[in-house]
This record gives sequence, C-alpha cells and structure tokens, in this order.
Amino acid sequence: MPSLGALPGIVDVELGYAAATVLAIPIDFILFGLTLLGVALIHRHTFLVSVTGVAAIALHKILFTGFKTGPGLAGFLSHLGHEWVILINLLCLLTGFALLSRHFEKSHVPIVLPKYLPHDWKGGFVLLAMVWVLSSFLDNIAGALIGGAMALQLFRGKVHIGYVAAIVAASNAGGAWSVVGDTTTTMMWIAGVSPTRVFEAIIPSAVALFVFGIPAALQQQKYSPILRHSHGPTEVDWVRLGIVALILVFAVATNIIVNLWFPKSADRFPFVGVAVWFAILLSIALRRPDWDVLPRALRGSIFLLALVLAASMMPVENLPLASWQTAFGLGFLSAVFDNIPLTALALKQGGYDWGFLAYTIGFGGSMIWFGSSSGVALCNVFPETRSVARWLRHGWWIPVAYVIGFFVMLLIWTWHPDPPAKASAPAVAVPSAPEVR
Repeated sequence: MPSLGALPGIVDVELGYAAATVLAIPIDFILFGLTLLGVALIHRHTFLVSVTGVAAIALHKILFTGFKTGPGLAGFLSHLGHEWVILINLLCLLTGFALLSRHFEKSHVPIVLPKYLPHDWKGGFVLLAMVWVLSSFLDNIAGALIGGAMALQLFRGKVHIGYVAAIVAASNAGGAWSVVGDTTTTMMWIAGVSPTRVFEAIIPSAVALFVFGIPAALQQQKYSPILRHSHGPTEVDWVRLGIVALILVFAVATNIIVNLWFPKSADRFPFVGVAVWFAILLSIALRRPDWDVLPRALRGSIFLLALVLAASMMPVENLPLASWQTAFGLGFLSAVFDNIPLTALALKQGGYDWGFLAYTIGFGGSMIWFGSSSGVALCNVFPETRSVARWLRHGWWIPVAYVIGFFVMLLIWTWHPDPPAKASAPAVAVPSAPEVR
C-alpha cells in the first residue's frame, strides 16, 4: 500500500509537512513570503534577496521537511531533476528575448513610428496602444523601455508620472494576452497551457487600455503637448526586423511541433529555449547581436529563476482552491509581490482559467511602480516616479481599469477553468489540490 507521501495533494506527515508550521502557516510559505517581501522592499539588492531566499527554503526542506520527491539532499536533487527543463527554458528565453528586443530597437522602428502619430491627446493614446501591441511580441520590459524612449522624444523630455504609469500598464496589459509577451505567460506556455487560452486575456486587456489610456493621454497633453515633428533616422533596418520575426517563428513553431507530435518529450529537454538561441546564432552573419545586454539579462534571469525554484518547493495543497475570486485577488497581490513566483504557484496548483490568470497576474502589477519588472525598469529612466503615493495619486485609474477589465471579461466570457490534472505541465508537477483533506 503506498504511503501518504506517494499520493498527490496529500500532506506528507512522515516528512513533516503538517508539523512544520507556525500559527498553522507552513514554514515554507513564511520563508517564501519573507523573500518576496525583501524583493518588494530592498530594490537595490533583489538579486541577493532572491538567491538567499531560495537557499534558505531549500536548506529548511533538506534538513527538516523533505520534498515530495524524497527526504534530504537526495530529495532536493530529485526535485531539481523534475524542474530543470522549465528553468533552462526560461533562462534561454529571457536572455534570448533581451537580444531580440535590442534587434527591434536598433531596427529604428521605435523612432519611425511616432512620426505618424496625431498631434493632440490622441497621439499620446496611440503611443500607449503601440506599447500595448509591441509588448505582445516583445518582452514587456522592452515594450515599456521603448515606450519611455519614444515619450521622452515626443514630449520634449517632460513626461508626467501618470503617463509613465500608463506606459508600464500598457506594456503589462499587452504582454498579458500573448505567450511571448510576458515571462508569466511564457511560463504558462512552456507548462503546456494553450496559447489560445492565454489569448482570451486580450478582452480585459483591451478594455483596460481604454480605461487608463485616455485619461493618461489627456493628462500628458495638458502637462506637455506632443511634438509635431520628431527627428531621427528614418530608414528602417529590415534585416534586424526580419531577425526578430525569425526568432519568434522558431520559438512558436518549435513549441507547437513538440506539443503536437512529441508531447512525451516536452518534459525531457528545453526545446523552445534552445530553438530561440539557434535562431539567434543563425542570424549572427546578418547582424551582430548586442552582446553587451547579456550580463544584465543573465543576472535578471537568475533572480527570476530563483523565485520560480522557490515557488516550485511550496506545498500548494495548503493554498486556497482556484476560483475567479482567487484569480482576482492574485492581481492585487502581484502589485506587491513578484508575479513570477505567483504564476509558478498557480501552475503547480492548477485548476485556473488561464486567460483570467494571465490578465490578473500580468496586469495587476501595474498598480504600484515596483509591482512588475517593467515598472522597475522604466522607473530607472524616470527616478522621480519611485513613490507609491505619487504613483497611486496620478495613476489611480490603473486599479480602476484592472477591476473594470476583469468584470467585463467575467460577464461576457465567464470563468471556464481547466481541471487541476490538465494544468499539470510536462515540466511542472501539479498536485491534485481537490484531494486535500
């Protein structure tokens, strides 16, 4: 007869999951919460905080509680054996998309596009819509930075804090409905969630864009009107633009081929990440990538992977059951805590409507400046925006847009979750949450 530890979703008493609690809260979650709190508060040392946090969680489980794959160091190594594919895939995609973003930036498209904008408040709104679209196929960090660069040029260097918040919101909303637009949606894609399920998030994302975009554009036009003539190179580098398309085609095609024809191999090798890097190396003869962005991208990737690994070690049988109310609340939580580990926890638990979750976790972080990676990145360009009070004061319509977008989708699309078993990804072991007793 199998032990309780062999059954998914059952607390393993032999390994101490039930006993390792403080006020009925598992110590695993306490350490994880402290790590996320450190990331939220200690912005200058997030890399050190995340690495220290995952080390503390791993050490606690090795010494005291053990893993579902077994006790001690052997259990930890076995756990890594289950998680290495998604970790390497993410590492390759995050670093690869950093190079892809620079190819797009150097194609001069971000400089050419603003020349065709209307010369009133509608120009500011169209710019936000551009960021929204760009972030659907570029990393949302790149979308926010490109939008910030265009705004600096168009508004004579005077960009209102409310408009900066809107750029961040547009990048996060745009990335929420595309599996290549945000790290969280990419994680869902790698985990086996269909891109069409993520694409559903375009409904609330589009609604939110109009709710926050129009007042932000009017505010910016009043603060500093749009320039009628922008200057800069007018020749688009079509070769670099072709390289961007090549990398995206390799990523999408590889994922489709593997999941349709070789689904049993999806959890054995990081096919998508390797395909992205194969396309990058293939294109070197045409245009040299900007290798200078790699050190920073690698450091940022390790930071995120540490959080993902920490989330994978959480006993998700202790989490609330997946529901639209839970997904709605996770959006507000992602404004305070990093959305990467929240996504990892949700994938591990399963039972969500992934379109709703892509929107709430992806867009929810826009409500506070440090709630998303794109917000932190853009605030490095606009340091005066590093204030929660000022962000909420001048960008209060972003939380309003989040709520309106969510309930519009709930009304016209309804909540239709996958069963927990279906959310079990090749590279993410998902316990059967409904079996918890």
